[in-house]
Amino acid sequence: MINYIDNFLSQEDYGKVIEYCLRSPFYYGEVDGPNFPPTGMVSEVSKEKYLYKLFDETIKQKIDCVKNLKIYRMYINCFAPGENPYYHIDGEGITCLYYANPEFNINDGGETQFLFNNESINILPISNRLCFFDADILHKATSFRNKHRFTIAIKYN
Repeated sequence: MINYIDNFLSQEDYGKVIEYCLRSPFYYGEVDGPNFPPTGMVSEVSKEKYLYKLFDETIKQKIDCVKNLKIYRMYINCFAPGENPYYHIDGEGITCLYYANPEFNINDGGETQFLFNNESINILPISNRLCFFDADILHKATSFRNKHRFTIAIKYN
């Protein structure tokens, strides 16, 4: 299952999320798998943060398949222009990806690529979109051509 919801948050909350991403401290060292080098940077979102509660409550209101699941990790991915992440799976459960970029242009790249049933499926990183999928589907991020790409990952099991 791969699906998405556009206009996921209110415009007010969407603006708060963008500001949160731009002000967050990021660290280098996240890997897509045990034999891959690090790509991008991440910023963990703790349970005490407004963002954590906002996403958990809104996701559970809008997506039935996570109602009885719990978040085991929430973080912000940040990829610099031209980075090339690797395909990976997230394990078991449901992964949600929220695209937290102020604008989208089809020629900028930044989509999430999925390999599913020997087909490639791309989800565009449209602002304020939440993509959700089975965590065992092989996928990878792509970077933007000329700006940083921010995606909030919310992982349930």
